[in-house]
Amino acid sequence: QLQFVESGGGLVQPGRSLKLSCTASGFSVDTHCISWFRQAPGKEREGVAWVSGNGGSTNYADAVKGRFTISRSNAKNSAYLEMNNLKPDDTAVYYCAAYGRYFCSDYKEGNYNYWGQGTQVTVAS
Repeated sequence: QLQFVESGGGLVQPGRSLKLSCTASGFSVDTHCISWFRQAPGKEREGVAWVSGNGGSTNYADAVKGRFTISRSNAKNSAYLEMNNLKPDDTAVYYCAAYGRYFCSDYKEGNYNYWGQGTQVTVAS
C-alpha cells in the first residue's frame, strides 16, 4: 500500500514543542516534494509547509512561519515537522503528503499523490 505513516502527535501545553515524523511505505520519496497539512475541527484542511525533493527549498504558511521547521531524510524515506512555541490554534490532525513533482508549487490536494492517515496534535493547558 502506497502511503505515509505519521507519528509524534500528542497533547502538549501552549509554548511547548513537538516533532512529527512521517515515513513512506511502498514508494520512494526522493523524487517528491513533501508537504504537511493540518485540519482543525470544523475547518478545511490547509497546507502548513513543504520541502523540495532534495531539501533545498522550503515554504511555510504565514500562521506557522518562524515557529515550525520542515525537514526530510531521503535515506530514511521520511519527513519531519518540528513545531515550537505551540499555540491552541495549532490544534489539528496533521497529515503529510507527497506532491507529484520534485518542487511543490501549491497546496492543492489534487496535486498530491500519497497521503498518511494523520496524527492528532492538541495544544491545551
